[in-house]
Amino acid sequence: MEIRAVSAPPLIAIDRLRKSLRLLCGQPSHPGQRADLVATSDLVATLLRSLRMQVAVVPTESAPVVIGRRSGRAPTTLLLYHHYDVAPPGPWRAWSHEPYQLAERDDAFYGRGVAHGKGPLVAHIEALYALLQAEGELPCGVVVVAEGAALLGSLNLASAIDERRELLAAEYCLGSVGDRDAEGRPFCYSGSKGMLQVRLSVRGLAYPLASGLATSVRNPIWRLISALTNIKGDDEDIKISGFYDAVEGPTREENVQLRQLSLDERGRHLAWQTREFLFGLRGAALLRAEVTLPTCNLSAISSEPTSDLPTLPASASALLEFQLVPNQQPAAILELLREYLHMQGFEDVLVEPLLGGYPPVRSVGDQLLAAQLATVGAAVYDQPLSVLQLGPFAQPLSLFASALGSSVAAIGLADYTSAIRGPDEHIELDHLLRHGQILIELMKHL
Repeated sequence: MEIRAVSAPPLIAIDRLRKSLRLLCGQPSHPGQRADLVATSDLVATLLRSLRMQVAVVPTESAPVVIGRRSGRAPTTLLLYHHYDVAPPGPWRAWSHEPYQLAERDDAFYGRGVAHGKGPLVAHIEALYALLQAEGELPCGVVVVAEGAALLGSLNLASAIDERRELLAAEYCLGSVGDRDAEGRPFCYSGSKGMLQVRLSVRGLAYPLASGLATSVRNPIWRLISALTNIKGDDEDIKISGFYDAVEGPTREENVQLRQLSLDERGRHLAWQTREFLFGLRGAALLRAEVTLPTCNLSAISSEPTSDLPTLPASASALLEFQLVPNQQPAAILELLREYLHMQGFEDVLVEPLLGGYPPVRSVGDQLLAAQLATVGAAVYDQPLSVLQLGPFAQPLSLFASALGSSVAAIGLADYTSAIRGPDEHIELDHLLRHGQILIELMKHL
């Protein structure tokens, strides 16, 4: 069975797309589950070999990096960045379908990874297959990179790039991530925020004590909370001295563009069950905040040992993730954090950077890939797509830009209803087909 994603050929085969999705989404691939990640990398390599690609599986300490390369008519090469690790499903009882069995309902696919990670990868693989079936060769060269540690900060991707740099050589690099505008058209992005992950720890006691001793012994959890509230308060301002020094606001032209764009705010509220955004942000102000501002997110607080009994724990820790904008470097922000906590009297709070992370990146110039992507998007969405400099996400596109000199861009696929970290993750069939069709149009353009 085949369907036209738009009016122009080639056609993407739905049966093949469904089969590939079922194969990949049926294999668990959570961060840290090495055996499952290796098995998934083997499946990805098999799919790439079906396109008669030159395939290399680079083993790393975290998860294999799968690389496939095939030349085309034109000497230009486009690198497609993907990942096959996905978020854990959480309680299965919250799902309407088993998370590892692909389900279809109302012209949408359901399953863990179908909208974030595995779905975009399959859409691109099937687009390449459609091109080869229709024309016998690709319009330009293509490299597919799929890693298994993206959700942990792409732990070993930089070393894999360095090891296989010749196989990866490409003028352009495209990621599949981002949002959609109020009309449902995906945004194009000329870059990506960077990532820094940090663990803060307070080691207070040799072992747990009775809770009554809180009158005379400092509780590590309270101490940790005090440090956290000194980093970021109710006003959401990040208080680390010098944190914002390198941040540049949008230009006048970018502000004009932001005022012309909009998000489906009401749809977000309904899907996420929220009543308002921070400080009542709406319209251009909401979009500007997501596009231009760095973040400091608290992911988890834990104590050791874990107990349901009233007690003074021996230690406490918290996980912080910073998403950084251009000119902010992870190493510099880490040092600013350490210096700030020391100056605030928190010498007892240990600051430990987690493995992984990468700088932000934004491509500029005449050969801006995002602009070309937006132009060819008109063949799929009847009008050019909108370009933003960044979005509310981090991807390791900077690693390809620095190592290969590639112009980078990203394009959205999922939307606010896709639940990429929640139960019933899903994606519309039409979104997948159009995602693949945009790749076809872009390769022809390049």
